[in-house]
Amino acid sequence: MAKILITSGPTRQYLDPVRYISNASSGRMGAALATAALQLGHEVVIVSGPVPTIYPAAAQVIPVVTTDEMLAASQEWFARCDGAIGAAAPCDYMPKIVETQKIAKTGGPLTLQLIETPDVVATLGQTKRDDQWVVGFALETNDRRFRATVKLEKKHCDMIISNGPIAMDSDVNDVELLDTAGEVIARVEGTKQKVADVLMTEIDRRLIHKTPATPL
Repeated sequence: MAKILITSGPTRQYLDPVRYISNASSGRMGAALATAALQLGHEVVIVSGPVPTIYPAAAQVIPVVTTDEMLAASQEWFARCDGAIGAAAPCDYMPKIVETQKIAKTGGPLTLQLIETPDVVATLGQTKRDDQWVVGFALETNDRRFRATVKLEKKHCDMIISNGPIAMDSDVNDVELLDTAGEVIARVEGTKQKVADVLMTEIDRRLIHKTPATPL
């Protein structure tokens, strides 16, 4: 049995006390992966941004809001886990200045200066122990496989899952699973639970039990 950290859902980066930048991530992929991992007998910790999705009762859920909070919680719990799956969609940018009062309308354009947030999966990949593994997600709108391969190397992942915008706030997904060499080892589309079952089977076989499978 392995102890697996799963990041899930979006994060929020506030502009002022009532407005924030976020995305449509629902947490359904993270919940489906958690369900699949639990069915294989693993222990699951979920670090999740704000979502309406209900996670499996057997999983431990750590709620967070911002990308910094997701990073801090993920680092803390990853130290106690065998591996991590980065299924969350953290905000890539945050306002350089967060206003302490609600931003009022002025009748003209509003200019926001944004700076990059830390990369949660890349940080885990760069700091993992020799006995740990990290699986990332790469959501891209074009050149999906190429961009996923770049992220695979850049983020020091052991596998990466390439998907597209269809995944956002949806019950279905269409993915490719790439190994550390960038080779496609699984392709699956359908409900997120079906996709998660296939992905977790490969992760379980290749990264947890380290039993190679025949490539596609």
